[in-house]
Amino acid sequence: MTIKNPKIELLSPAKNLDVGIAAINHGADAVYIGPAQFGARVAAGNSVDDIAQLVSYAHKYRARVYVTLNTILKDDELEQARLLVNDLYNVGVDALIVQDMALLQMDLPPIALHASTQCDTRTVDKVKFLEQCGFEQVVLARETSLATMRQMAEQTNVALEAFVHGALCVSYSGQCYMSEAARGRSANRGACAQMCRLPYDLLDEEGNILVRKKHLLSLKDFDASRHLHEMIDAGISSFKIEGRLKDIDYVKNITAYYRRQFDAILEGSPRKASSSGKTTFFFEPNPKKTFYRGATDYFLEGRKRDIWSFDTPKSLGEPIGKVKDVWRNAISMHNSQCTIHNGDGLCFLNKKGEFEGFRVNKVESGRLLPLNMPKIEKGTLVYRNSDVAFERILAGKTAERKLAVTIKVSSQPTSLLLTIVDSDNISTSIEVGVSGEKANNPDKMLDTWRTQLSKLGGTIFEAQNIDLSALGEPLFIPVSQIAEWRRQLVELHEHNRDKSYQRSLIEIKPTMHKYVATELDYRANIYNSQAKSFYEQHGCVVQQPAFEQQHQLNAELMRTKHCIRYALGWCRKENPKAQIKQLYLQNGNDKFRLEFDCRNCEMAVFSY
Repeated sequence: MTIKNPKIELLSPAKNLDVGIAAINHGADAVYIGPAQFGARVAAGNSVDDIAQLVSYAHKYRARVYVTLNTILKDDELEQARLLVNDLYNVGVDALIVQDMALLQMDLPPIALHASTQCDTRTVDKVKFLEQCGFEQVVLARETSLATMRQMAEQTNVALEAFVHGALCVSYSGQCYMSEAARGRSANRGACAQMCRLPYDLLDEEGNILVRKKHLLSLKDFDASRHLHEMIDAGISSFKIEGRLKDIDYVKNITAYYRRQFDAILEGSPRKASSSGKTTFFFEPNPKKTFYRGATDYFLEGRKRDIWSFDTPKSLGEPIGKVKDVWRNAISMHNSQCTIHNGDGLCFLNKKGEFEGFRVNKVESGRLLPLNMPKIEKGTLVYRNSDVAFERILAGKTAERKLAVTIKVSSQPTSLLLTIVDSDNISTSIEVGVSGEKANNPDKMLDTWRTQLSKLGGTIFEAQNIDLSALGEPLFIPVSQIAEWRRQLVELHEHNRDKSYQRSLIEIKPTMHKYVATELDYRANIYNSQAKSFYEQHGCVVQQPAFEQQHQLNAELMRTKHCIRYALGWCRKENPKAQIKQLYLQNGNDKFRLEFDCRNCEMAVFSY
């Protein structure tokens, strides 16, 4: 059987250089990081120098670095973006993740381009279009089902990337304008105000409050870990962890969690990890112990209930049990199976349905003494969203990534040949002159060779095999001399590995094939003349500029597969007798009209 993409990529987020290095150390095959400008997270920008350092470190393990240049651009930003691309290419970045098609119109170096999730790729036809444009990899919409993934893979040849873990945008990515409309902060420009995480009242046309102060657009976090086999079989080759704003503990924990699973899946398989090295972990990864809103596999297997997180958009963490007794300054728990530590952060939903948290000051005789005693009742379910013992572990050394090598020593007439071969079959040799007497104790001398050549601590290598079969009867060599030869050999090999790294060099050429639509409104996110020209070349009539350029009246601000009526049991398909009402969301002065496309099982949010 021919496998389209035999190499599987675990793709982790990097808020900054330190987080990127941690991701690599914990088994990431690739990382994605934002530059100082034009990345879709303005709070996660990095200098070209820092990105260059990350590239250098990642490439040692044959891991790749992708830079997110995925905002829509103004005309007066195009030249600055072009210069940035050149800088990123020159420091060795492997690919750019982009949304704005203006970049395909520019004279860029031959750097690979990936189509961002902001491109809103939901259909086979959209994947085909992007493949024909020259994209190396296409990021699929989070809503994509396993069945659709399989169709996309069967009908295209481009590498497919899918989210596997992390926060979910409730809107189709690239199609949310709530933040821009209400706060003047564009999600497509990297400044999302996260309107979807706010509490809303749900109103009917008469102003009656049907639901009060619930986070009706807030979703749980994505967790596709139990579907990895199916996603691989469906044709996904890159598995993306969301989180360029997440801290280093989160990235360590979640990357390790998925690295372990992929290692188990790939063992004995014709598919392999796309980078090199074996990672050893010194802790037990647990996704519930770093930012965790609860988990959903979203629409991988079709529509399901309980994808939402209406009570709070914050991290709930892991459930630890229910309250057994309450005293003036202490509580106890029913049969809690976990150990609570001084300093742990606990949380619960109070009688008003509001999220409330407290810090454990002391644990004494089975009682929890909070720093500030909350108003909590017997039977309340309690979660732990800050585990100080786990955080203490994550603050230390939690992983080590090494490349297996074989070192061989061969006797020459007047010299020795030392050769190192690594797991990527890259080989380096040095020849050293030798003279002297035969060792009095050959076995001891051979042991000395093995011991000294195995001392690779402080390098990225680990001696899997020391081959002395061609050494013959050994001469006496001082320990310090063997250590120096080892240092020279390893140093030269590291240099050779760095020089031998090859990245994909893909030159984007102009194309004229038809786009998937012929008329485009503001939802095409066309913010500059080059993007407009691109779509016109591909058979489109551009009717409106980007929403950010000219706010449209009565505009659709979001389209989502999440449906509030379905969540509340008012779906007409499930309950034909459910009353049809005009519904609105309101938070303070912000009010939005809801419309329901029942044929396509979608909900739309409009300006009021």
